[in-house]
Amino acid sequence: MKRQILISWALAGAVTAVLGIYLGLRLTGEDKTVFIPGAMTDGHHQIETACDACHTPFGGVKQDACLKCHGAELVAVDDSHPRKKFEDPRNADLLKSLDARHCITCHEEHRPDKTRAMGVTLASDFCFRCHADVAKDRPSHKGFAFDTCASSGCHHFHDNKALYEEFLDKHLHEPEIASKPRNPARHLVVWIRAAGLVSDKPLGAAQQDAPAGITADPRPVIEWSATAHARAGVNCSGCHRVKNPDTQLVEWVNKPARAQCVHCHEAESDGFLEGKHGMRLKQNLPPMRPALARLPMKHDTRDKDLGCVTCHGAHAFDTRAAAVDACLGCHDDEHSRAYRSSPHFRLWQAEPAASAPRNSGVSCATCHLPRTIHRWNGMDVVRVEHNQNLNLRPRDKMVRGVCLNCHGLGFSLDALADTALVTRNFAGRPARHVQSLDMAEQRLSQPHPPTHRQETVQ
Repeated sequence: MKRQILISWALAGAVTAVLGIYLGLRLTGEDKTVFIPGAMTDGHHQIETACDACHTPFGGVKQDACLKCHGAELVAVDDSHPRKKFEDPRNADLLKSLDARHCITCHEEHRPDKTRAMGVTLASDFCFRCHADVAKDRPSHKGFAFDTCASSGCHHFHDNKALYEEFLDKHLHEPEIASKPRNPARHLVVWIRAAGLVSDKPLGAAQQDAPAGITADPRPVIEWSATAHARAGVNCSGCHRVKNPDTQLVEWVNKPARAQCVHCHEAESDGFLEGKHGMRLKQNLPPMRPALARLPMKHDTRDKDLGCVTCHGAHAFDTRAAAVDACLGCHDDEHSRAYRSSPHFRLWQAEPAASAPRNSGVSCATCHLPRTIHRWNGMDVVRVEHNQNLNLRPRDKMVRGVCLNCHGLGFSLDALADTALVTRNFAGRPARHVQSLDMAEQRLSQPHPPTHRQETVQ
Protein backbone atom coordinates (compact mmCIF):
# COMPACT_ATOMS: atom_id res chain seq x y z
CA MET A 1 0.00 0.00 0.00
CA LYS A 2 2.80 2.42 0.93
CA ARG A 3 4.53 1.59 -2.34
CA GLN A 4 1.35 2.43 -4.31
CA ILE A 5 0.98 5.71 -2.40
CA LEU A 6 4.59 6.64 -3.15
CA ILE A 7 4.12 5.80 -6.83
CA SER A 8 0.95 7.91 -6.93
CA TRP A 9 2.73 10.82 -5.31
CA ALA A 10 5.65 10.45 -7.67
CA LEU A 11 3.36 10.43 -10.69
CA ALA A 12 1.47 13.44 -9.38
CA GLY A 13 4.75 15.26 -8.78
CA ALA A 14 6.00 14.40 -12.25
CA VAL A 15 2.77 15.56 -13.88
CA THR A 16 2.85 18.78 -11.85
CA ALA A 17 6.47 19.40 -12.81
CA VAL A 18 5.84 18.75 -16.50
CA LEU A 19 2.71 20.92 -16.42
CA GLY A 20 4.61 23.66 -14.60
CA ILE A 21 7.42 23.61 -17.14
CA TYR A 22 4.93 23.60 -20.03
CA LEU A 23 2.92 26.52 -18.64
CA GLY A 24 6.09 28.40 -17.76
CA LEU A 25 7.37 28.08 -21.30
CA ARG A 26 4.01 29.15 -22.72
CA LEU A 27 3.87 32.10 -20.32
CA THR A 28 7.29 33.39 -21.35
CA GLY A 29 6.88 32.50 -25.03
CA GLU A 30 4.94 34.21 -27.81
CA ASP A 31 1.95 31.86 -27.81
CA LYS A 32 -0.09 32.46 -24.65
CA THR A 33 -3.42 31.22 -25.99
CA VAL A 34 -3.54 28.44 -23.41
CA PHE A 35 -4.15 31.09 -20.72
CA ILE A 36 -7.04 32.82 -22.50
CA PRO A 37 -10.19 32.01 -20.47
CA GLY A 38 -12.64 32.90 -23.24
CA ALA A 39 -12.95 34.51 -26.64
CA MET A 40 -12.15 38.21 -26.78
CA THR A 41 -14.25 40.94 -28.38
CA ASP A 42 -13.92 41.87 -32.03
CA GLY A 43 -12.04 45.00 -31.01
CA HIS A 44 -9.29 43.21 -29.10
CA HIS A 45 -9.03 39.69 -30.49
CA GLN A 46 -6.00 40.57 -32.62
CA ILE A 47 -3.90 41.28 -29.54
CA GLU A 48 -5.21 38.48 -27.34
CA THR A 49 -1.69 37.07 -26.89
CA ALA A 50 -0.31 40.44 -25.76
CA CYS A 51 -1.65 39.85 -22.26
CA ASP A 52 0.46 42.56 -20.66
CA ALA A 53 -1.19 45.18 -22.89
CA CYS A 54 -4.16 45.05 -20.52
CA HIS A 55 -3.25 42.88 -17.53
CA THR A 56 -1.01 43.84 -14.63
CA PRO A 57 0.70 40.81 -13.01
CA PHE A 58 -1.38 39.81 -9.97
CA GLY A 59 -3.26 43.11 -10.30
CA GLY A 60 -5.90 42.46 -12.92
CA VAL A 61 -6.85 45.06 -15.51
CA LYS A 62 -6.11 48.61 -14.44
CA GLN A 63 -7.93 51.67 -15.77
CA ASP A 64 -4.62 53.03 -17.07
CA ALA A 65 -4.35 50.06 -19.40
CA CYS A 66 -7.59 51.06 -21.11
CA LEU A 67 -6.63 54.73 -21.27
CA LYS A 68 -3.26 53.89 -22.78
CA CYS A 69 -5.02 53.03 -26.05
CA HIS A 70 -8.39 54.76 -25.74
CA GLY A 71 -7.60 57.78 -23.58
CA ALA A 72 -7.35 60.37 -26.37
CA GLU A 73 -10.57 59.20 -27.99
CA LEU A 74 -12.42 59.24 -24.67
CA VAL A 75 -11.33 62.83 -24.06
CA ALA A 76 -12.55 63.80 -27.53
CA VAL A 77 -16.02 62.37 -26.88
CA ASP A 78 -16.25 63.11 -23.16
CA ASP A 79 -19.54 64.91 -23.60
CA SER A 80 -22.66 63.54 -21.97
CA HIS A 81 -21.08 61.19 -19.43
CA PRO A 82 -17.81 62.80 -18.29
CA ARG A 83 -15.96 61.27 -15.36
CA LYS A 84 -16.68 64.31 -13.17
CA LYS A 85 -20.39 63.51 -13.35
CA PHE A 86 -19.79 60.22 -11.58
CA GLU A 87 -17.45 61.76 -9.04
CA ASP A 88 -20.13 64.25 -7.98
CA PRO A 89 -21.15 63.35 -4.40
CA ARG A 90 -24.79 63.81 -5.37
CA ASN A 91 -24.50 60.78 -7.63
CA ALA A 92 -22.88 58.53 -5.05
CA ASP A 93 -25.93 56.26 -4.84
CA LEU A 94 -25.87 55.67 -8.59
CA LEU A 95 -22.28 54.42 -8.43
CA LYS A 96 -23.44 51.50 -6.31
CA SER A 97 -25.30 50.07 -9.28
CA LEU A 98 -23.15 51.39 -12.13
CA ASP A 99 -19.64 52.65 -11.45
CA ALA A 100 -19.00 54.19 -14.86
CA ARG A 101 -15.64 55.62 -13.79
CA HIS A 102 -14.03 52.35 -14.82
CA CYS A 103 -14.12 50.88 -18.32
CA ILE A 104 -14.36 47.30 -17.08
CA THR A 105 -17.66 48.06 -15.36
CA CYS A 106 -19.29 47.95 -18.78
CA HIS A 107 -16.65 46.19 -20.90
CA GLU A 108 -15.41 42.85 -19.62
CA GLU A 109 -13.21 40.75 -21.85
CA HIS A 110 -13.30 36.96 -22.21
CA ARG A 111 -17.09 36.88 -21.65
CA PRO A 112 -18.56 35.89 -25.04
CA ASP A 113 -21.73 34.63 -23.35
CA LYS A 114 -22.72 38.16 -22.28
CA THR A 115 -20.91 40.38 -24.79
CA ARG A 116 -23.09 42.54 -27.03
CA ALA A 117 -22.40 45.24 -29.62
CA MET A 118 -19.46 47.55 -28.88
CA GLY A 119 -18.09 45.01 -26.40
CA VAL A 120 -20.69 45.96 -23.78
CA THR A 121 -21.25 43.27 -21.16
CA LEU A 122 -24.06 44.94 -19.22
CA ALA A 123 -27.74 44.18 -19.73
CA SER A 124 -29.13 46.19 -22.65
CA ASP A 125 -31.38 48.29 -20.39
CA PHE A 126 -28.53 49.68 -18.26
CA CYS A 127 -29.64 53.27 -19.07
CA PHE A 128 -32.64 52.72 -16.76
CA ARG A 129 -30.46 52.83 -13.66
CA CYS A 130 -29.88 56.58 -14.05
CA HIS A 131 -32.63 57.71 -16.42
CA ALA A 132 -35.72 56.00 -15.05
CA ASP A 133 -37.55 59.35 -14.87
CA VAL A 134 -36.54 60.62 -18.33
CA ALA A 135 -40.18 60.95 -19.44
CA LYS A 136 -40.74 63.74 -16.87
CA ASP A 137 -38.36 66.06 -18.69
CA ARG A 138 -38.90 64.49 -22.10
CA PRO A 139 -42.58 63.63 -22.63
CA SER A 140 -41.68 62.56 -26.16
CA HIS A 141 -39.78 59.63 -24.64
CA LYS A 142 -42.75 58.28 -22.75
CA GLY A 143 -43.22 54.59 -23.50
CA PHE A 144 -39.77 54.10 -25.01
CA ALA A 145 -38.11 50.89 -23.88
CA PHE A 146 -34.77 51.39 -22.13
CA ASP A 147 -33.10 48.65 -24.15
CA THR A 148 -33.61 50.77 -27.31
CA CYS A 149 -31.68 53.87 -26.16
CA ALA A 150 -28.49 52.89 -27.97
CA SER A 151 -29.93 50.49 -30.53
CA SER A 152 -32.39 52.69 -32.40
CA GLY A 153 -30.02 55.23 -33.91
CA CYS A 154 -30.42 57.57 -30.95
CA HIS A 155 -28.08 57.69 -27.96
CA HIS A 156 -24.62 56.39 -27.18
CA PHE A 157 -22.95 56.46 -23.80
CA HIS A 158 -19.63 57.96 -24.91
CA ASP A 159 -20.58 60.16 -27.84
CA ASN A 160 -23.89 61.93 -28.39
CA LYS A 161 -22.54 64.78 -30.51
CA ALA A 162 -24.65 63.75 -33.50
CA LEU A 163 -27.77 64.35 -31.39
CA TYR A 164 -27.09 67.61 -29.55
CA GLU A 165 -30.27 69.65 -29.83
CA GLU A 166 -28.55 72.78 -31.09
CA PHE A 167 -26.90 70.66 -33.76
CA LEU A 168 -30.20 69.04 -34.70
CA ASP A 169 -31.94 72.42 -34.86
CA LYS A 170 -29.29 73.78 -37.21
CA HIS A 171 -29.74 70.88 -39.62
CA LEU A 172 -33.54 70.69 -39.78
CA HIS A 173 -35.11 70.20 -43.22
CA GLU A 174 -31.85 69.73 -45.09
CA PRO A 175 -32.02 68.14 -48.55
CA GLU A 176 -31.05 64.51 -48.80
CA ILE A 177 -28.09 65.39 -51.03
CA ALA A 178 -26.13 68.61 -50.64
CA SER A 179 -25.89 70.91 -53.64
CA LYS A 180 -22.08 70.89 -53.44
CA PRO A 181 -19.93 68.13 -51.89
CA ARG A 182 -17.49 69.33 -49.25
CA ASN A 183 -14.94 66.51 -49.09
CA PRO A 184 -11.69 68.38 -48.23
CA ALA A 185 -9.18 68.57 -51.08
CA ARG A 186 -5.65 67.31 -50.44
CA HIS A 187 -2.59 69.34 -51.38
CA LEU A 188 0.13 66.90 -50.36
CA VAL A 189 2.96 68.44 -52.35
CA VAL A 190 2.26 71.89 -50.91
CA TRP A 191 2.30 70.52 -47.38
CA ILE A 192 5.48 68.47 -47.84
CA ARG A 193 7.33 71.50 -49.15
CA ALA A 194 5.94 73.79 -46.45
CA ALA A 195 7.17 71.32 -43.85
CA GLY A 196 10.70 71.69 -45.22
CA LEU A 197 10.98 67.93 -45.67
CA VAL A 198 12.24 68.12 -49.25
CA SER A 199 13.48 70.59 -51.84
CA ASP A 200 11.16 72.69 -53.95
CA LYS A 201 12.44 71.16 -57.17
CA PRO A 202 10.19 68.50 -58.75
CA LEU A 203 11.98 65.44 -60.10
CA GLY A 204 11.59 63.24 -63.15
CA ALA A 205 12.87 59.83 -64.16
CA ALA A 206 16.15 61.30 -65.36
CA GLN A 207 16.92 62.67 -61.88
CA GLN A 208 16.54 59.38 -59.99
CA ASP A 209 19.55 58.68 -57.75
CA ALA A 210 19.46 54.92 -57.25
CA PRO A 211 22.87 53.17 -57.39
CA ALA A 212 23.96 51.63 -60.67
CA GLY A 213 22.52 48.19 -61.22
CA ILE A 214 19.48 48.78 -59.04
CA THR A 215 17.33 50.12 -61.87
CA ALA A 216 17.56 47.27 -64.38
CA ASP A 217 13.77 47.14 -64.33
CA PRO A 218 12.57 50.60 -65.43
CA ARG A 219 9.05 50.20 -64.00
CA PRO A 220 9.78 51.34 -60.42
CA VAL A 221 11.37 54.56 -61.68
CA ILE A 222 8.54 55.21 -64.13
CA GLU A 223 5.97 54.63 -61.40
CA TRP A 224 7.82 56.84 -58.92
CA SER A 225 8.24 59.70 -61.43
CA ALA A 226 4.44 60.06 -61.67
CA THR A 227 3.87 60.37 -57.92
CA ALA A 228 3.52 63.24 -55.45
CA HIS A 229 6.86 62.12 -54.02
CA ALA A 230 8.66 62.96 -57.26
CA ARG A 231 6.75 66.22 -57.67
CA ALA A 232 7.77 67.19 -54.12
CA GLY A 233 11.42 66.31 -54.66
CA VAL A 234 11.54 63.00 -52.77
CA ASN A 235 14.17 60.96 -54.59
CA CYS A 236 14.92 57.24 -54.37
CA SER A 237 17.52 57.82 -51.66
CA GLY A 238 14.91 59.55 -49.51
CA CYS A 239 13.39 56.17 -48.73
CA HIS A 240 16.06 53.62 -49.63
CA ARG A 241 19.12 55.06 -47.85
CA VAL A 242 18.93 54.05 -44.20
CA LYS A 243 21.39 54.34 -41.32
CA ASN A 244 22.59 50.93 -40.18
CA PRO A 245 22.14 50.85 -36.37
CA ASP A 246 25.17 48.57 -35.97
CA THR A 247 27.68 50.41 -38.15
CA GLN A 248 26.02 53.85 -38.07
CA LEU A 249 26.70 54.03 -41.80
CA VAL A 250 24.05 55.04 -44.31
CA GLU A 251 23.37 52.10 -46.60
CA TRP A 252 21.06 51.35 -49.52
CA VAL A 253 18.15 49.10 -48.52
CA ASN A 254 16.05 47.46 -51.23
CA LYS A 255 12.97 47.07 -49.03
CA PRO A 256 12.84 49.87 -46.46
CA ALA A 257 10.99 49.24 -43.20
CA ARG A 258 7.86 51.12 -42.19
CA ALA A 259 10.03 53.45 -40.11
CA GLN A 260 11.12 55.19 -43.31
CA CYS A 261 7.53 56.16 -44.06
CA VAL A 262 7.13 57.52 -40.53
CA HIS A 263 9.82 60.17 -41.12
CA CYS A 264 7.35 62.17 -43.22
CA HIS A 265 4.03 60.54 -42.37
CA GLU A 266 4.10 60.29 -38.59
CA ALA A 267 0.47 61.33 -38.12
CA GLU A 268 -0.72 58.75 -40.65
CA SER A 269 1.43 56.09 -38.99
CA ASP A 270 0.02 56.92 -35.56
CA GLY A 271 -3.50 56.47 -36.91
CA PHE A 272 -2.56 53.21 -38.60
CA LEU A 273 -1.21 51.81 -35.33
CA GLU A 274 -4.40 52.76 -33.49
CA GLY A 275 -6.67 50.95 -35.94
CA LYS A 276 -7.25 47.29 -36.62
CA HIS A 277 -4.81 47.26 -39.51
CA GLY A 278 -1.82 48.18 -37.34
CA MET A 279 -2.72 47.52 -33.71
CA ARG A 280 -0.70 44.31 -33.61
CA LEU A 281 2.45 46.21 -34.57
CA LYS A 282 1.80 48.65 -31.75
CA GLN A 283 1.89 45.72 -29.31
CA ASN A 284 5.11 44.35 -30.88
CA LEU A 285 3.27 41.43 -32.42
CA PRO A 286 3.71 40.22 -36.01
CA PRO A 287 1.75 42.28 -38.56
CA MET A 288 -1.96 41.82 -39.08
CA ARG A 289 -2.89 39.35 -41.81
CA PRO A 290 -6.36 38.89 -43.33
CA ALA A 291 -6.31 35.32 -42.04
CA LEU A 292 -6.57 36.73 -38.50
CA ALA A 293 -9.68 38.80 -39.26
CA ARG A 294 -13.18 37.87 -38.16
CA LEU A 295 -14.76 39.51 -41.19
CA PRO A 296 -14.86 37.49 -44.45
CA MET A 297 -11.63 37.99 -46.39
CA LYS A 298 -10.48 36.81 -49.80
CA HIS A 299 -8.64 33.54 -49.55
CA ASP A 300 -5.68 34.48 -51.75
CA THR A 301 -4.74 37.36 -49.44
CA ARG A 302 -4.90 35.44 -46.18
CA ASP A 303 -1.16 35.51 -45.53
CA LYS A 304 -0.46 39.07 -46.66
CA ASP A 305 1.26 41.19 -43.99
CA LEU A 306 -0.37 44.61 -43.60
CA GLY A 307 1.89 47.64 -43.76
CA CYS A 308 2.18 50.94 -45.63
CA VAL A 309 3.09 49.46 -49.02
CA THR A 310 0.38 46.78 -48.75
CA CYS A 311 -2.16 49.41 -49.76
CA HIS A 312 -0.01 52.13 -51.33
CA GLY A 313 2.37 50.03 -53.39
CA ALA A 314 6.13 50.15 -53.26
CA HIS A 315 6.67 52.90 -55.87
CA ALA A 316 3.42 54.02 -57.50
CA PHE A 317 1.77 55.21 -54.27
CA ASP A 318 -1.50 55.44 -56.19
CA THR A 319 -3.96 56.93 -53.72
CA ARG A 320 -6.95 56.03 -55.87
CA ALA A 321 -5.89 52.40 -55.88
CA ALA A 322 -5.29 52.57 -52.13
CA ALA A 323 -8.73 54.07 -51.58
CA VAL A 324 -10.68 51.28 -53.31
CA ASP A 325 -8.68 48.48 -54.93
CA ALA A 326 -6.55 47.85 -51.86
CA CYS A 327 -9.63 47.54 -49.65
CA LEU A 328 -11.57 45.28 -52.00
CA GLY A 329 -8.46 43.23 -52.61
CA CYS A 330 -8.83 41.78 -49.10
CA HIS A 331 -12.34 42.46 -47.78
CA ASP A 332 -15.02 40.02 -48.92
CA ASP A 333 -18.02 40.85 -46.70
CA GLU A 334 -21.41 41.80 -48.17
CA HIS A 335 -20.94 45.53 -47.62
CA SER A 336 -17.61 45.51 -49.46
CA ARG A 337 -18.84 43.33 -52.32
CA ALA A 338 -21.82 45.64 -52.83
CA TYR A 339 -19.67 48.76 -53.27
CA ARG A 340 -19.13 48.44 -57.03
CA SER A 341 -22.91 48.38 -57.50
CA SER A 342 -23.52 51.40 -55.29
CA PRO A 343 -24.24 55.07 -56.10
CA HIS A 344 -21.03 55.94 -54.29
CA PHE A 345 -18.94 53.91 -56.72
CA ARG A 346 -20.65 55.57 -59.68
CA LEU A 347 -19.57 58.94 -58.25
CA TRP A 348 -16.05 57.57 -57.79
CA GLN A 349 -15.93 56.66 -61.49
CA ALA A 350 -17.49 59.92 -62.62
CA GLU A 351 -14.94 62.20 -60.96
CA PRO A 352 -11.83 61.24 -63.00
CA ALA A 353 -13.99 61.14 -66.12
CA ALA A 354 -14.69 64.86 -65.49
CA SER A 355 -18.44 64.22 -65.45
CA ALA A 356 -18.64 65.07 -61.74
CA PRO A 357 -17.01 67.83 -59.62
CA ARG A 358 -13.60 67.31 -58.06
CA ASN A 359 -13.69 65.65 -54.63
CA SER A 360 -17.23 64.39 -55.18
CA GLY A 361 -16.20 60.75 -55.63
CA VAL A 362 -16.90 58.40 -52.73
CA SER A 363 -14.41 55.59 -52.16
CA CYS A 364 -14.02 53.14 -49.30
CA ALA A 365 -11.48 55.53 -47.81
CA THR A 366 -13.81 58.53 -48.12
CA CYS A 367 -15.93 57.08 -45.33
CA HIS A 368 -13.58 54.80 -43.40
CA LEU A 369 -10.32 56.77 -43.69
CA PRO A 370 -11.76 60.28 -43.95
CA ARG A 371 -9.82 63.43 -44.67
CA THR A 372 -9.43 65.67 -41.64
CA ILE A 373 -8.31 69.31 -41.44
CA HIS A 374 -5.56 70.23 -38.98
CA ARG A 375 -4.04 73.63 -38.22
CA TRP A 376 -0.27 73.51 -38.68
CA ASN A 377 2.17 76.46 -38.80
CA GLY A 378 -0.61 78.88 -39.66
CA MET A 379 -2.02 76.82 -42.52
CA ASP A 380 -4.80 74.27 -42.87
CA VAL A 381 -3.37 70.82 -43.58
CA VAL A 382 -5.60 68.03 -44.87
CA ARG A 383 -4.57 64.59 -43.69
CA VAL A 384 -6.10 61.16 -44.17
CA GLU A 385 -7.10 59.51 -40.88
CA HIS A 386 -5.53 56.05 -41.13
CA ASN A 387 -7.30 54.64 -38.09
CA GLN A 388 -10.10 52.92 -40.02
CA ASN A 389 -11.78 51.97 -36.77
CA LEU A 390 -12.14 55.53 -35.51
CA ASN A 391 -15.62 56.21 -36.92
CA LEU A 392 -16.72 52.65 -37.64
CA ARG A 393 -18.68 51.90 -34.46
CA PRO A 394 -21.17 53.15 -33.56
CA ARG A 395 -22.14 54.05 -37.10
CA ASP A 396 -23.42 57.54 -36.38
CA LYS A 397 -19.90 58.61 -35.39
CA MET A 398 -19.55 58.94 -39.16
CA VAL A 399 -22.25 61.62 -39.42
CA ARG A 400 -20.32 64.80 -38.66
CA GLY A 401 -16.98 63.96 -40.22
CA VAL A 402 -18.21 62.12 -43.33
CA CYS A 403 -21.91 61.97 -44.16
CA LEU A 404 -22.64 65.70 -43.82
CA ASN A 405 -20.05 66.45 -46.50
CA CYS A 406 -22.62 65.27 -49.03
CA HIS A 407 -25.94 64.56 -47.26
CA GLY A 408 -28.44 66.18 -44.95
CA LEU A 409 -28.51 65.14 -41.30
CA GLY A 410 -31.95 63.49 -41.40
CA PHE A 411 -31.09 61.33 -44.39
CA SER A 412 -27.72 60.41 -42.85
CA LEU A 413 -29.22 59.26 -39.56
CA ASP A 414 -31.93 57.25 -41.31
CA ALA A 415 -29.46 55.61 -43.70
CA LEU A 416 -27.03 54.61 -40.96
CA ALA A 417 -29.85 53.18 -38.82
CA ASP A 418 -30.96 50.86 -41.65
CA THR A 419 -28.75 47.78 -41.32
CA ALA A 420 -30.00 46.25 -44.55
CA LEU A 421 -29.20 49.45 -46.45
CA VAL A 422 -25.70 49.55 -44.95
CA THR A 423 -25.17 45.95 -46.04
CA ARG A 424 -26.18 46.93 -49.60
CA ASN A 425 -23.62 49.75 -49.40
CA PHE A 426 -26.39 52.34 -49.50
CA ALA A 427 -27.90 51.20 -52.78
CA GLY A 428 -31.52 52.24 -52.24
CA ARG A 429 -33.38 54.36 -49.75
CA PRO A 430 -33.61 54.09 -45.94
CA ALA A 431 -36.43 51.89 -44.70
CA ARG A 432 -36.06 53.23 -41.14
CA HIS A 433 -36.68 56.66 -39.68
CA VAL A 434 -34.89 58.12 -36.68
CA GLN A 435 -37.20 60.54 -34.85
CA SER A 436 -34.51 62.77 -33.34
CA LEU A 437 -35.01 65.68 -35.74
CA ASP A 438 -38.78 65.43 -35.38
CA MET A 439 -38.49 65.63 -31.60
CA ALA A 440 -36.10 68.60 -31.80
CA GLU A 441 -38.49 70.46 -34.07
CA GLN A 442 -41.42 69.70 -31.78
CA ARG A 443 -39.55 71.10 -28.78
CA LEU A 444 -38.70 74.23 -30.76
CA SER A 445 -42.41 74.77 -31.44
CA GLN A 446 -43.19 74.94 -27.73
CA PRO A 447 -44.01 78.41 -26.32
CA HIS A 448 -40.86 78.39 -24.19
CA PRO A 449 -38.38 75.98 -25.75
CA PRO A 450 -35.71 74.73 -23.34
CA THR A 451 -32.24 76.26 -23.32
CA HIS A 452 -29.79 74.24 -25.37
CA ARG A 453 -26.67 72.72 -23.93
CA GLN A 454 -23.58 74.67 -24.85
CA GLU A 455 -21.49 73.44 -27.76
CA THR A 456 -19.79 74.63 -30.90
CA VAL A 457 -22.11 73.82 -33.77
CA GLN A 458 -20.52 72.57 -36.97
